[in-house]
Amino acid sequence: MLSYQHAYHAGNLADLQKHALLAWVLNYLIQKDKPLTYIETHAGRGLYRLTGEEAQKTGEAAQGILRHQNWFPPDHPYAQRLAETRSMHGPDAYPGSPLIAAQGLRDIDSLHLAELHPQENSALIQSLDGWGAHIHKRDGFELAVAMTPPTPRRGLLLCDPSYEVKEDYDRIPKVFAAIARKWNVGILALWYPILRGGPHGPMLAALKAQHQDHLSHEVRFPPAREGHRMEGSGMFFVNPPYGLAEEAARLSARYKALK
Repeated sequence: MLSYQHAYHAGNLADLQKHALLAWVLNYLIQKDKPLTYIETHAGRGLYRLTGEEAQKTGEAAQGILRHQNWFPPDHPYAQRLAETRSMHGPDAYPGSPLIAAQGLRDIDSLHLAELHPQENSALIQSLDGWGAHIHKRDGFELAVAMTPPTPRRGLLLCDPSYEVKEDYDRIPKVFAAIARKWNVGILALWYPILRGGPHGPMLAALKAQHQDHLSHEVRFPPAREGHRMEGSGMFFVNPPYGLAEEAARLSARYKALK
């Protein structure tokens, strides 16, 4: 249950979708001079090396950010987070969502990150040292339900489990329903893989039925290698902010041009 490590997949085409939209939403939120809360349920280690053994083994970063970073102009929030990470940690560094959030938030904002994997949790503490993050070695779903509504009430929750535990597909709609009841002003974001056979289908249908104000965004891309089951990825937002649909459409156009 705790075997998943994102270092094998960091910077892949699914990360481009997730991290580009995450950086955009956070940048949108900080335009108001009001504090916000960021909560992440499955944080990972926060900082990755694209020349590391894990990334080299799968080749997913080579198919993703190393090939397509020109999709994003220098003033795009995602491109800014990439540049900041490389400036601080070297040209082969890649920021996970916790570091993207930490770099995009302000001193007045709160940052809560859950990571249950022992090694990933230790690496996360090291990666986020000095950023004022609250790091929890706890089940991320339980943390999210327990923390909401947070203080400050404005904010964003990102949920992106590994889906190695197949029960996650059934659990997520229930967790999102519980959170939305308590935190009706929060933006809830879910990432999910699109695998052969479409195991995400019933989960997505349940989420759409539960949340009237939502945005669903899916992209498709070639499998990273022979036998790889992932054919795309999706993001589901509850209470999507103004302008996110247009930003997602611009990103979709990039993926549609993939060969």
